[in-house]
Amino acid sequence: MYTTVLIIHSWVRWIALVAGVGATMAALRGKGDAAGSGTERWSLFLMMALDIQMLLGLLLYLVLSPITKEALKDFVVAMRNPQLRFWGVEHATMMFAAVILVHVGRVLARKAPTADAKRSRLLVCCGLATFAMLLGMPWPFMATGRPLFKF
Repeated sequence: MYTTVLIIHSWVRWIALVAGVGATMAALRGKGDAAGSGTERWSLFLMMALDIQMLLGLLLYLVLSPITKEALKDFVVAMRNPQLRFWGVEHATMMFAAVILVHVGRVLARKAPTADAKRSRLLVCCGLATFAMLLGMPWPFMATGRPLFKF
C-alpha cells in the first residue's frame, strides 16, 4: 500500500505544479474578469490538486511511511539527520504552506472589491504557493531527492 500511495502522490505533484504555474500565469496575464474566469478556474484546479496531495501526504506521513515513522520516534535525532529532517519537517511545512496560501488566496479573491484586486490577490497567493511547492519538492539533485517520475 505504501508504494502505491507514494507513486500516486508522486504523479499528482506534477498536476499540482502545472496547476500552480497555470494559476500564476493566468493571474499574471489578467484575462477574464467574470466569475468562472480562467484565473479562477486555474486556482480552483490548483486548490483541488493540493487538497488531494495533502490527503495522500498525510496518509503517507502519519500511517504508511517508514521514514516519517522513524523521524517521529525521536524528533531530536531526526533534526540532526538531513534526510529525516527534510521528510519530517521541511517537506511537510512547505506543502502545508502551499495549501494554506491557495485557500487563503481564493477567499481573499472572492472578497476583492474589483477584478484587478482579485487577480492580484490570486497572483500573490498562487505564485507563493507554487514557489513553496518548488522549494519543498524532493528534486533528484538533492540529498533527499527522488526520481522525477516514479513507476
